[in-house]
Amino acid sequence: MSDFTIGVSGLLAMFGLMVFRMPVGMAMLAAGYFGTVLISGGRSANAMLVTEAFSATSNYNLTVIPLFILMGNIASVAGFSSRLYEAAFAWVGWLRGGLASASILGCAAFAAVSGSSVATAVTIGKVALPEMKRFGYSDALATGAIAAGGTLGFLIPPSTGFVLYAILTEESIGQLFMAGILPGLLLTLLFMAAVGLMTFIDPKAGPRGEWVSMAKRMMALVRAFPLLIVIVVSIGGIYLGVFTPVEAAGVGAGLVILMAVAMRKLEWRAFKQAVTATVGTTAMLYLIIIGASVLNPFLALTYVPATLGEAMTSAGLGPYGVLMLIILAYLVLGMFMDGLAMLVVTTPIFFPIITGMGFDPIWFGVIAVIVIEMGMITPPVGLNVFVVKSVAQDVPMATIFRGVIPFWFAMAVGLLLIIVFPQIALTIPQAMFQ
Repeated sequence: MSDFTIGVSGLLAMFGLMVFRMPVGMAMLAAGYFGTVLISGGRSANAMLVTEAFSATSNYNLTVIPLFILMGNIASVAGFSSRLYEAAFAWVGWLRGGLASASILGCAAFAAVSGSSVATAVTIGKVALPEMKRFGYSDALATGAIAAGGTLGFLIPPSTGFVLYAILTEESIGQLFMAGILPGLLLTLLFMAAVGLMTFIDPKAGPRGEWVSMAKRMMALVRAFPLLIVIVVSIGGIYLGVFTPVEAAGVGAGLVILMAVAMRKLEWRAFKQAVTATVGTTAMLYLIIIGASVLNPFLALTYVPATLGEAMTSAGLGPYGVLMLIILAYLVLGMFMDGLAMLVVTTPIFFPIITGMGFDPIWFGVIAVIVIEMGMITPPVGLNVFVVKSVAQDVPMATIFRGVIPFWFAMAVGLLLIIVFPQIALTIPQAMFQ
């Protein structure tokens, strides 16, 4: 059996293990380890397992993951997330479909704290869905807005997707964070435009909320101001070069904890709950990183990435034709795979092809993350749809999937704009060095 055949068989075996519910990190680790045993023997596989696992977990830049996750969890248990939604509700809730738009704005703001699409969808969903139900919003619009808005947690910094992409490609985490800001705002506006279009077609789907006076709007903004300050300090500090991403994560988590304690919003039980959730999420992400670190050398031994790259480049499609093939591959994989798993499996294969075509690696990171976001609301897996289902248990899955369709097309429009106008993603990171 040739090395290439072993590589393809290893990938198929890995996908099979995922289908049978093996954790993503363990499936990648098993495929990489036993594949290396077949090619190079047990001693080489053992040495690779030890060195790659240690190298991956001792990476200083990975410290950003638990710190930003802790920041989001503390903000959630302290009730700061509900203040973000209340502020958004006060400003846009009176518009037709305003509560859905407020949910999207709340998701965008909380995404800048949590860095997690799942946490964003759950946290804002628990606050926003009862309000939309109270005002008679259609189940499809209400759940679709939360599921789509939650995906912003994977794009708006501090994004765990960008951290993993940076580790796998050795690109700058800070630059990737900055690259996600304008695309994140663009998708937020496109989602709100989708809400406006849906409620224009069917006004009963999203009735207007209560009118809120200017004084109450300002009061709601003031109540959300502490968390907004944390966002500005941590992300702005990275842009200005005051903090490294790891330092910004530490400063942000520290500020949120201090604010929660000072405002008497953090009980000991809630603090333990936040820390426990942080440890669990961090362990899952580290296992994925270890699995990817073992799988990638195995794939390099089999020449699978190089062979695929040669096949794509020799097809005569041109750079943008190859890019479209990669995007289609992401969309198909997104129908069956978790977003983080897809990112760590595909990046070592697609990244050399993209850079060889002359595309900017930071720009491609944004493209990859947005396409993976689309996979988060694409059937039959659609991770964010299942997350919203856990919050809205009385809403059928088919209704939620129907509700996310307009937002999926809004994402497609945003993706096309970033492909045609790369500076949407590159303006801020390039300005960091001027």
